[in-house]
Amino acid sequence: MTQELKSNGEWGRPKPLRMRANQIDQLPSAEERQLLLSLLGPDSYGYRDLNFELPDSMWLTPSLARLLVPLMAGTGRLYFVEPETPDRLEPLSWDENCPWSFVLEVAATETGEWALGGCLRRGHERMEISEPAMIVPGLLAARGRMMPLLAGESFEWIAAARKKNPLLVAPPSEQDAFLGTLLCTSGLPPIELPPELRFEEVRVEPTCCLSISRQQSAYGRAELVASLSFAYGEQSFSELDACRGGFEASTHRLFLRNLPAEKSAAALLDQLGAKRRSSFWSANPQRYITDAKLPKLARTAVEGGWQVEAEGKIFRRPGAFRLNITSGIDWFELSGEVDFDGATAKLPELLLALRRGSKMVQLGDGTYGMLPEEWLKKIAPLAGMGNAENQNIRFTRAQAALLDALLASQPEANCDEKFACFRRQLSSFNGLCRAEQPAGFQGRLREYQQEGLGWLNFLQHFSFGGCLADDMGVGKTAQALALLEARRESRPKGEKGRASLVVVPRSLVFNWKQEAARFTPELQVLDYTGASRCHTRIPEHDIVLTTYGTLRRDILELKEIEFDYVILDEAQAIKNAASDSSKAVRLLRAQNRLALSGTPIENHLGELWSLFEFLNPGMLGASGAFQLSGGALRKPDEDTRLLLARALRPFILRRTKEQVARELPPKTEQTIYCEMETAQRKLYDDLRRHYRESLMHRIEAAGIAKSKIQVLEALLRLRQAACHPALLDSTKLSAPSAKLETLLEQLAEVLEGGAKALVFSQFTSLLAIVRNRLDQLGTSYEYLDGGTRDRQARVTRFQTEKDCRVFLISLKAGGLGLNLTAAEYVFILDPWWNPAVEAQAVDRAHRIGQAKPVFAYRLITRDTVEEKVLELQNTKRDLAAAIIGENNSVIRDLKAEDLALLLS
Repeated sequence: MTQELKSNGEWGRPKPLRMRANQIDQLPSAEERQLLLSLLGPDSYGYRDLNFELPDSMWLTPSLARLLVPLMAGTGRLYFVEPETPDRLEPLSWDENCPWSFVLEVAATETGEWALGGCLRRGHERMEISEPAMIVPGLLAARGRMMPLLAGESFEWIAAARKKNPLLVAPPSEQDAFLGTLLCTSGLPPIELPPELRFEEVRVEPTCCLSISRQQSAYGRAELVASLSFAYGEQSFSELDACRGGFEASTHRLFLRNLPAEKSAAALLDQLGAKRRSSFWSANPQRYITDAKLPKLARTAVEGGWQVEAEGKIFRRPGAFRLNITSGIDWFELSGEVDFDGATAKLPELLLALRRGSKMVQLGDGTYGMLPEEWLKKIAPLAGMGNAENQNIRFTRAQAALLDALLASQPEANCDEKFACFRRQLSSFNGLCRAEQPAGFQGRLREYQQEGLGWLNFLQHFSFGGCLADDMGVGKTAQALALLEARRESRPKGEKGRASLVVVPRSLVFNWKQEAARFTPELQVLDYTGASRCHTRIPEHDIVLTTYGTLRRDILELKEIEFDYVILDEAQAIKNAASDSSKAVRLLRAQNRLALSGTPIENHLGELWSLFEFLNPGMLGASGAFQLSGGALRKPDEDTRLLLARALRPFILRRTKEQVARELPPKTEQTIYCEMETAQRKLYDDLRRHYRESLMHRIEAAGIAKSKIQVLEALLRLRQAACHPALLDSTKLSAPSAKLETLLEQLAEVLEGGAKALVFSQFTSLLAIVRNRLDQLGTSYEYLDGGTRDRQARVTRFQTEKDCRVFLISLKAGGLGLNLTAAEYVFILDPWWNPAVEAQAVDRAHRIGQAKPVFAYRLITRDTVEEKVLELQNTKRDLAAAIIGENNSVIRDLKAEDLALLLS
């Protein structure tokens, strides 16, 4: 503005400044020029040379006003003009002191009411809200000065107070409601209260509350809507509420909301899929979630301590776990429960919910508890093998080791003194104690065999059955005979005890008779095989030898006899629980039960159930329960394997040759790769291409489960083609075979060195081709397959006759019970899925009594299915080691991708 001095010495009326842009640089004061340019803004610089008229007024943003007003006041020409009196100019200076703040005041009126007003404060100074001539964000004009103002969110309160002060008046009867409403208002300025209205500010962590309901959308579709709120004491707020807290009138406490924590909870809901979605029909966006995402959301929320209610169901998180063991005459009972914020659920119902795949269990008060899955999965594999009775789980005495293994991972469990004593006795197995060999045992038990005898005595003391799973060739038969001799010597003189039944494959009958005559001549042995067998003679003998086939045929007579021991040799013969042999041995009655097997598990854990159902009936529960408890028999997880390994440790004793028979010479295993010639390669590749195309199309259409027969046929034909073309076409005996030529070259070297060799194959037709070539070469040999009757004569000739240098053996028929220590070399002509069978073959030569190093060769035709079989073989080897050894590798079944590998 401009003002002219009149002739009478008075200043004229202020007029708006009329100035053109090109006149700015003509102003005498550099400070004024800079201020004017700052007021005009950066755009003015481009128009300073133009002849246009500048505005006579302009709006200042709060930040620009706070910057420029002190500079304007410093010129001495800053004035305040009231709109009503434009001719009156009041000069303004700048107040350098601290800024003023707006404060709410609550005071009692003369009539006893509570009045809410506002004022300005600066330290101890007070200014009525009506006193300033002007208040704008950041500045006020009063007392001839421009002063800084801290307003922020309070400016709306300032504007309201300048229009009406007091802002609100409340009667004494509404004191609490008045105070609660006031204190919880969002953006509340500082407030001064009289002593009667003083309150306590409380900061606590909110309890997140999630409510999920199904609502009908505008399109008629039912959708799940998630509502999030936060509880502070008795106060609850929706995530959409704007208030800053909740007032508890009874205690005069103000619960301030923890907005960062609420924001984190809302972000977690977003991550879990409950995101807000705006709706045309709703002012506030709602959170929606799909049915598929609800279980994970509910579990995550409950585990995070949230209160969750879904479709009227309240969810609780699990708290303390409690386990107790009590004992009866011949049983132990496991009771357990989980606390869910005061409500409890018993262990059987928790396990049932877990097996059904549920994520929750209904509690007695109608609410739902989220399953403590990690805890339950630790105990379910073994707890599921007991029988549920009256909200508890009962185990037989034979299952005590299961409970012991279960409690090892639950140190907080309580058990009564009887079971605690039983656990202490059971733990004594941790150290094997040697037992002296019985006086009537003819021979010397090695140190590890004496420990084995001590372990057998341990089982006998507790009336447990067990599996002696020592490596093949380390003397399991000798240990079993020593046990039976010790039983004979423990009887009072002149007393005839019960006979012991020993069930063996037919090929081992002679071996057992020979070993018994050698080591325990005092034991009376009955050969209960052949047409002349008579069960009435059994009581007259100490050992009754029979075969699995004879047992199946005579089970009706044999099951009526009470035996001292029933011993199964090569006990993997009962690995199939549904087989007639497995059913028959479970019908036998005996005071003690023992299994001998170097390979108690060849394929999957179901074989273990079958074995232990014979050794300790009911120990692993029912077959169905065993499958459920382990998740999947063919795919046990690591925890299941570890639990089973611990539970079965007292009942399975396994020592490898490397561990216990250090006097054995070394064993070297090597794979020899054979290269096919052109004709054989073309035959194989054509066959592979045919089966790959036909099988893959079939599997795509019907699945691998319905194509097993076709798969087995294809693999059989490819294996045969890799061995010799004559296995596919008998007219091609003279066709070249890489494997046959390689074998003959290797045998020539062996025979030239004066050594003997074993040659194994699953294909008797391949062995016949080898026989034919050996006959042509004039090489002396022996032969054994499933049809060979006089097995021992063949073995004796090979072992004793120097000129008999080669033994051709069917892999299936010759893998059991043969002592062929005269051989130093072993050749396996064709691999297959189960490496245990191959290991048994090699151990015919590498066993106690062998004095020379043993060399085992596996002949593999390169770039054929045989190479792929080797890649899949390890899965079988790892399974047995996981339960009875140290390795815990994962096993798998043949899948479509495995088949693609085999046919690649």
